[in-house]
Amino acid sequence: MIPEIITGGSHSDTRGTLFYNNDFDASVVKRIYVIENKSIDFIRAWQGHKIEQRWFSVINGSFKIQLIVIDNWENPTKNIEKLSFTINAEKLDVLHVPKGHVSSIQSLEEGSKLLVMADYRLNEIIDEFRFPFDYFV
Repeated sequence: MIPEIITGGSHSDTRGTLFYNNDFDASVVKRIYVIENKSIDFIRAWQGHKIEQRWFSVINGSFKIQLIVIDNWENPTKNIEKLSFTINAEKLDVLHVPKGHVSSIQSLEEGSKLLVMADYRLNEIIDEFRFPFDYFV
């Protein structure tokens, strides 16, 4: 499975704006949380999961998210292709990150907030992998 953006949208009228994503199926989501990086210079990298999948949606501001599919969890290739996505709060796009990926998350605007959804509860399984910021060339 490859990462993909599930496109949302918005509708504005005299009452205000409605943000929606009619194509996102949240039936497997068991947990949600919000990430707000301390500054736009900080990059939260590289963390990921062999088994869990994640869905990211911006609720304020914008983010650059880079993803790498891991080829070997004990000794991953260092010079590996990165997929790059920019998502923002202008519509309710959802970035699906399938299992087997690590991510790098950077706020592009001060005060940006990223909603994260996961298909496992906290501590339901042991499936968190972290690599140093400079591991991947």
